[in-house]
Amino acid sequence: MNTLKKTEEKLNSFTIKWAEFIIKYKWGILLGSILLTYGIASQGKMEFDGDYHTYFSDDNPELLAFDGLQEKYTKDDNALIVLTAKNGDIFTKENLTAIEELTAEAWNTPFSNRVDAITNFQYTRADSDDLYVEDLSYETSLKSEEDIKQIREIALKDPLLVNRLINDNGSITAINVNVTFPGLKDDENPKTVAFVRDMIEKFKQKHPQFDVHLSGIVMLQDAMFSTAQKDMMYTMIMFVIVILMIVILTRSFYSTVATLLTIIFSIAVSIGFLGIAGIKLTPSSASFPTIILTLAVADSIHILVTFLHNIRVEKSPKKQAIIESLRLNFIPVFITSITTIIGFLSMNFGDVPPFADLGNIVSIGILAALVFSLTFLPAFIAIMPIKERVSTKMEKSPRKKDWLILFGEYVSTNPKKLAGISLVVIGILSVLSFRNFFDDEFIKYFDETVDFRIHSDYISDNITGIYNIEYSIGAGESGGINNPKYLKKLEEFEKWFEKQPKVVHVNAFTEVARRINKSMHGDKLAYYKIPESRQEAAQYLLLYEMSLPFGLDLNNQVNVDKSETRFTVTTRNLRSSELIALSESGEKWLKDNASEEMKALGTSSTLMFSKLGVRQADSMMSGNIIALILISVILIIALRHLKIGLLSIIPNVAPVAIGFGIWALYLGEVNTGMVVVFGMTLGVIVDDTVHFVSKFLRARRELRYTSTEAVKYAFETVGKALIITTVVLLSGFLVLAQSSFAMTSYMALITTMIIPAALLVDFILLPSLLILVSKDNK
Repeated sequence: MNTLKKTEEKLNSFTIKWAEFIIKYKWGILLGSILLTYGIASQGKMEFDGDYHTYFSDDNPELLAFDGLQEKYTKDDNALIVLTAKNGDIFTKENLTAIEELTAEAWNTPFSNRVDAITNFQYTRADSDDLYVEDLSYETSLKSEEDIKQIREIALKDPLLVNRLINDNGSITAINVNVTFPGLKDDENPKTVAFVRDMIEKFKQKHPQFDVHLSGIVMLQDAMFSTAQKDMMYTMIMFVIVILMIVILTRSFYSTVATLLTIIFSIAVSIGFLGIAGIKLTPSSASFPTIILTLAVADSIHILVTFLHNIRVEKSPKKQAIIESLRLNFIPVFITSITTIIGFLSMNFGDVPPFADLGNIVSIGILAALVFSLTFLPAFIAIMPIKERVSTKMEKSPRKKDWLILFGEYVSTNPKKLAGISLVVIGILSVLSFRNFFDDEFIKYFDETVDFRIHSDYISDNITGIYNIEYSIGAGESGGINNPKYLKKLEEFEKWFEKQPKVVHVNAFTEVARRINKSMHGDKLAYYKIPESRQEAAQYLLLYEMSLPFGLDLNNQVNVDKSETRFTVTTRNLRSSELIALSESGEKWLKDNASEEMKALGTSSTLMFSKLGVRQADSMMSGNIIALILISVILIIALRHLKIGLLSIIPNVAPVAIGFGIWALYLGEVNTGMVVVFGMTLGVIVDDTVHFVSKFLRARRELRYTSTEAVKYAFETVGKALIITTVVLLSGFLVLAQSSFAMTSYMALITTMIIPAALLVDFILLPSLLILVSKDNK
């Protein structure tokens, strides 16, 4: 007990000396804060990166498999242009001529290496012993109606076209532009998107008979880039909200200015960190200013509310009011900032780099807010001419039994009942939280106001799927893809996949082999099958490849030494679990039915995103546990009370369980962005617990209050500040929840459920437990 008292005295002595030092050297601290901020912020550089690869770590196995497949074949970064004929028929002379013109223009797209359309589809036909490979519809304007009719008949029967580049009734077609970015400049994707949009705008003006939709990886990356920039604008909205709230709640101009400058300095330092660390922003990390703004307010509010209470109600001189405010809030503010930093740093345990970036940037901002709140803020208040006046309303408020004090009395007189009810409610919601299911469709990363989402949904519903699975299936030797045994097994795999639900299209090398074999036998339908001998298959393939024009070869489907082929399955929109299950079923089929050389792992950009959330959840588990342990140890040491330190874990974990329980009733769908919520909010909601418990313990230790009286004291001294900070936090995350990027909006939305839950738990369950576990000396 003596040791505890000495520690308390040392901390009080330190904080008083700290406050006196700040007041004495206020002008130097003010200037130093400005210079420090300017020095760090001058290194700042905000760059945006819309490349979807940024969501995967360098050693992500799915990314390595995907990059390995793309190195063997043509990269499939693409812009998909979908044309819907308003007359319901693509196959008219006017429409086909327009498509042919657009296809030719699409070759001018920056960084393009291949353009696939129905007009330049390489159709094979035989004439005696000669094999002809030519565009399905070239010089369309010169075609007769009979020719157009024949083109329609051929296209709607070709398995390489239907549900891939054309729908089954011939009313919608697609032009796929493949691009390969050298990665030398940041403007490669924006430059491509700008060209495509300009090209489409001119096309629509010249050919108004089409509705045009755009999708593909190029447009996905552009949507990510645009969303990141849009989310930055929410910071300005939050600034206005914060200004209004501080003015209303503190009714002090200089307090508002001091808080805003503290926030601005903190955000400026975090921007400087971006440049120093070389971090590029993504839709997930671009929300950092709003989060820092929201969290930085909490430190300032606690210090300012106590200061204004002392100067207005207690009638303390300004200097004494500053000293007392820092004495009461130094340790709680320090603890809450450190625990919040730990929570955000735990995001580094995940497997999604943008969230790790967000955690690091926000941590730097919170650290800066801590430093400026304990130095610049009191120095600024000491300099500004804040009148030492008494507000009649503020003077009477603490002495009147307003609703907050009455609520505190009610809680302190009914601890058992309230604790029991609270634990039952928390238990029920905790059980409900397990009803949430994981779903991570990357199309749904964008809400339905985003063009990319609107267009992609239309394409998926009307012509072809956006999701796919790819396999690189080996033959075991150079030239082995011409082995009839390999081709027949590949054909079996193709037919198996075609029978699977929600599979729209299967693109396999077997279709090329069957088509050439048929053409080399006078286009007789009986020969639409795999060649009988390897030599025959190799000769046919060589003849076919020599007939293909530049840019439309088989490099996108066959590797250089012809030892592997690309096998692509296109599906309707599937939940991540469904896509993963389908991919694994394909892997199992190859394992059970094919030779060792043909075993392959499924991969694709969509499959990578599907597995990302699962990987993120697994990797974040250890991070959350470490964060929880560290925060618990810090609370025990800082509060200097083992029992209450351990007890504090309950109100810190319970709000997360409540939030996910409510989410299960609201939506029940969890995405990758929500995986980091536990670690992130764990640090944030500690704020309420620490400030409440610290006031409770101060009343017990300094004022010798009973546990019931100490709870009332905590409500009276810190209750208002907790409500203010909760409202500010809630406002900030509600603004962030308006993001059109689901990873950000879902994360923010569930946080808006957790934050008020934290306040309720700290106002009902925590004080009840504090009374029940405390022993009052007679």
